[in-house]
Amino acid sequence: MILVTGSLAFDHIMNFPGRFGDHILPEKLHILNVSFLVPEMRKSFGGTSGNISYTLALFGVDVAILGVVGSDFAPYKKFLEENGVKTTYIFESHGHFTSTAFGITDRENNNIWGFYTGADDVSDSLSLGQVKESIEFGIVAPQKPETMLSMIRQYKRKAIPYIFDPGMQLPWFTKDHLIEAFEHASVVIGNDYEMSVIEKKIGIEMLSDFCKKGKIIITTLGGKGSRIEKKGKVFDIPPVRVESRDPAGAGDAYRAGFIAGFLKGMSLDVCGRMGSVAAAYTVEKFGTTTHMFTKKEFERRYKEAYKENLSI
Repeated sequence: MILVTGSLAFDHIMNFPGRFGDHILPEKLHILNVSFLVPEMRKSFGGTSGNISYTLALFGVDVAILGVVGSDFAPYKKFLEENGVKTTYIFESHGHFTSTAFGITDRENNNIWGFYTGADDVSDSLSLGQVKESIEFGIVAPQKPETMLSMIRQYKRKAIPYIFDPGMQLPWFTKDHLIEAFEHASVVIGNDYEMSVIEKKIGIEMLSDFCKKGKIIITTLGGKGSRIEKKGKVFDIPPVRVESRDPAGAGDAYRAGFIAGFLKGMSLDVCGRMGSVAAAYTVEKFGTTTHMFTKKEFERRYKEAYKENLSI
C-alpha cells in the first residue's frame, strides 16, 4: 500500500483573464492593495494528499491517506471512497473545519493562493503506528511543516522509502531539515523556483552530491516539461500539448503519474512522461480532482504524445 500525507482541503479556484503584472506596481509592493475581478470560480476537493491520491487511484494503485480533517469533511470522504482511495486513516478533529484553499490564476498561469490550515493544525499528532497495513512507499507532500518533518523521521525509523515534496512549505525548512529529509528520501521533487531555493539553502554542490549518491531529483518546469536527474544522468521530459485551462493541481497529478510508473519499476524517462500525461489531464479541467481516465485511455494518450507504447 502507498501512504500519502499532505493537506486535505476544499479548493476555491478563480480564473482571472488578465495579468497580475498589469495590476501590481513593483515599487509599491510595500503598500500593496489590489483586487481582481474574476468571472469564474470552481469549488472542488483538493489539497496535496487528496489530489495525489485521487490520481494514483485512477492508475489502480492501492493508496491510503493519513490525515486530519474537520467536521465538514463528509462529502469529500465519500468522493474519495467512491474513487478508490482508502480513508481508514483520515481522522476527524472536532471543533475544526477542514483546510480550505483560495486561489487566483491569471492568463499566464501565475498563481496567488491563500490557505486556511483548519484541522491540519493538529496533524502533527499523526503517527505511522495508526496504520495497520504494510506501507510499501510513502509520499510526504506539503502540509503543516512539523507534520512533514515528523513523517520523514518516522519513515526513517521504519526504513520505508518515500518521496519528499516540500512545496509551499519550503521557506520553513532550514538547511539541516532539508539535508535530513534528502538523506533518507528516494525521490525529491519541486518546481524550478523551489529547486533554486533548495540550491541556495543547502548549496548546489550538496544537491549534486545527493544526486550522485542515487537520489532522484525531479524539477518540474510547468509548460516546458520536467527534468529528472540521477547519478549524473539527466532526462529532459517534454510536456504534453494541451489547450491550457486551469494549471491548479498539475504538479500533484505529475507526481502521481511519476510514482505510478516508478512503483512498477519503469525507467525514469517513462515515469516522467507518465507524469506529464497525468498533468495534462488535470490542466484540461477546472479543479484538481475533476479529471478522469481509464488505464487504456491513458496508454492511448501516452502513445499519441510520445510515439511509443505503454503498458500499465
